[in-house]
Amino acid sequence: MAVEKGSFGSLSQNKNIEFFILKNKTGLKAKLISFGATLVSLEVPDKSGRPADIVLGYDDLAGYMNDKCYFGCTVGRFANRIANAKFTLDGKEYKLAANDGKHHLHGGIRGFNRAPWQGQAFEKDNVCGVIFKYLSPDGEEGYPSNLDVSVTYTLTDDDELQISYEAAADKKTIVNLTNHSYFNLAGHNGGDILSHQIYINADRITVVDGSYIPDGRIRPVEDTEFDLTEPRPIGENIGKFRLGYDFNYILNKPSPAELSYAAKVVEPKCGRVLEIYTTEPAIQFYTGNFLDGIKGKSGAVYKKYGALCLETQHFPDSPNQPDFPSVALEPGDVYRHLTVHKFSAV
Repeated sequence: MAVEKGSFGSLSQNKNIEFFILKNKTGLKAKLISFGATLVSLEVPDKSGRPADIVLGYDDLAGYMNDKCYFGCTVGRFANRIANAKFTLDGKEYKLAANDGKHHLHGGIRGFNRAPWQGQAFEKDNVCGVIFKYLSPDGEEGYPSNLDVSVTYTLTDDDELQISYEAAADKKTIVNLTNHSYFNLAGHNGGDILSHQIYINADRITVVDGSYIPDGRIRPVEDTEFDLTEPRPIGENIGKFRLGYDFNYILNKPSPAELSYAAKVVEPKCGRVLEIYTTEPAIQFYTGNFLDGIKGKSGAVYKKYGALCLETQHFPDSPNQPDFPSVALEPGDVYRHLTVHKFSAV
């Protein structure tokens, strides 16, 4: 296992952005940058052993600085949406940036995706990785408390890319972190993902309104177009939705916070397989509905349905939904979240 390190550009004279390249013995190669603690490329062999980069992104730092799609980044302090860009904690109302209509999305105008993190590479037997750290100050984007955050990417010789998160606060606050990689198992420039077959280990979803804000109801997926409890092509039912899939699936878990099986995606032609395990209670399945001809890596143009996201998370708008699992973090406690991406080919 080996880690290569270098410069990916600079935000200013004193803020250099580094890249880290992780490689394993089977040919997986992940490239990460300290801007947004972001996964910028992930090369995975197909059933014939041919590698391809399967995540969408940009060639340079300027692309990520101007990005509006959250390609590959760490999302925080709160992944997904918060209704009306506000929440109440212990009787006090906190107002956030309304960067998604009147709602708050993915941490605000300058969320963790736009932060310069500090990266430290490590190498051990059969694994290598990077630990990214960031101190989010009290009041950043309207959130209470200083928040000390770390995100660790670990590549194993078992073809797993593990992402683990930790956060600690000095005042009560809310936390919901995730990674926002866009996957196309045929390659980042491999066309649409409608023939990808998907399975999600979830019998229920949170019901949302037209702005994708939960209304508090939970509904079963059985006998509906939301049902992904058996593998099916993404394109089979996507036309039944106004835009495509962009829904929070409540995972079937043996016990809360246990690392358990969440989802599986297969690309039939090249044979690449992605399986996801997570400690989180839910996963947001999104089909790149707003990709509109974005210019990406190596001259690629990313169009609608050109990739999928599987964002492991707590439920959207949890701070305003008392019946949803809590996202509150108390001083002295540690937020922890582990998601494992397991790759193979058939």
